[in-house]
Amino acid sequence: MQPGRLRSLQALGIFCGFAAGAWLGGAEAPIKLVNPDVSPITVSLIMVCGVFLARWSVPAFVRGTAHVRSDVRQAPHLVIWAVLAGCMWAVANTLTIYAIRDVGLSIAFPLWNSNSLLGILWGFLLFNELHYAGWKRWLGVLGGAIGMFSGATLLAIASSTQAAPGKATLGVLAALGAGVLWGTMYIPYRKAYLTGMNPLSFVTFFTVGELLTMTVLAVGYRGAVPLWHELQSSRSVLFWLMLGGFVWVLGDLFQQYATKYVGISRGIPLSNTNQLWGLLWGLLVFHELRGAGQRVYLEVIGGSIVMALGAVAIALSSATEREHASWQDAADREGQRYGIENGYVRAGMEGREFGVEATRRTLLDWLLIGGTSAIFMALAAIARLPSVNIHMGWAVTITAAMLALLGWCGIALWRTTRFR
Repeated sequence: MQPGRLRSLQALGIFCGFAAGAWLGGAEAPIKLVNPDVSPITVSLIMVCGVFLARWSVPAFVRGTAHVRSDVRQAPHLVIWAVLAGCMWAVANTLTIYAIRDVGLSIAFPLWNSNSLLGILWGFLLFNELHYAGWKRWLGVLGGAIGMFSGATLLAIASSTQAAPGKATLGVLAALGAGVLWGTMYIPYRKAYLTGMNPLSFVTFFTVGELLTMTVLAVGYRGAVPLWHELQSSRSVLFWLMLGGFVWVLGDLFQQYATKYVGISRGIPLSNTNQLWGLLWGLLVFHELRGAGQRVYLEVIGGSIVMALGAVAIALSSATEREHASWQDAADREGQRYGIENGYVRAGMEGREFGVEATRRTLLDWLLIGGTSAIFMALAAIARLPSVNIHMGWAVTITAAMLALLGWCGIALWRTTRFR
């Protein structure tokens, strides 16, 4: 790959990581609008339904589903990996619901963002990331990891003063458990993108695992009849929860592209800037920590800043040409293992098309787009805003900033890779 092209893709990956942080951070906010009597399992199931619709309709809108068939023909084994990753995501997402309920949004976010530590480990061991990186980049990665761990410790201490007795420990464990699952989930991601699969193709099968796992968990935990009754009684909040799932998908797509172009050891920490967006939503919009002592504020804000600085240090330790060559070695190994055409693998790593790909949208694409739009409009018609004390001015301001990042990053992806 030409050095100029490599720099462009790395810059794009960094930009995608920051955009991912904004949208992943905003995705959890709708949970705060839901009656606390609704079971976390039910909340997670409804969100995953929104995720499922988004993971099929957004790719249909951006590129059309014809490219999905093309990718599957080239690398059919990745379908299984995508479904497996989706299963892990569903369990982790359920744990985050419990964490938010027990310790709050502004505290839970940084704790489950410990997934970046696992991402660094898996990237180094399995995909040749940080090989030949040099001592400065190793220092940035290790120093950033230590900073993130220190920040998580501060937030765990702060959580003990913000939850009901007996709940703080459970909330912390739930958030950390989600981090372990999400950190390991990036192994299938990296396997897919090293071997050339488009992120828009990967997520369509990823969501099958999400929905199947979440349905089994919900029915097994609640029972089919009680679950149906709870869904019926929660009709007024279905829109908000499914909207949260849709927003999550937009953030996750940016995270997928960040993982593809800068690797999991850097892409995950970048997207984990969602902790700052979670802090903004929690403190400014939902008034979390109101009435807490100065010490708690210092622990939460200080811990978040330390973790964010650690993530930035890791992200700025960009890959050298020698390190990127080792990524190509890992990609060649994956391609040979599964019998994937070398040209397809290289085209994926360089963010360019392979062969002649269909670009026209089919009837299926328009059905997916139209059907998803109709479902959300129908749910919006029966939705109501719960009586929650929120600051609308800050909510509008943060939402506007998220939309600006969505537009800028989307344009950058189109100009540089055509969403490849």
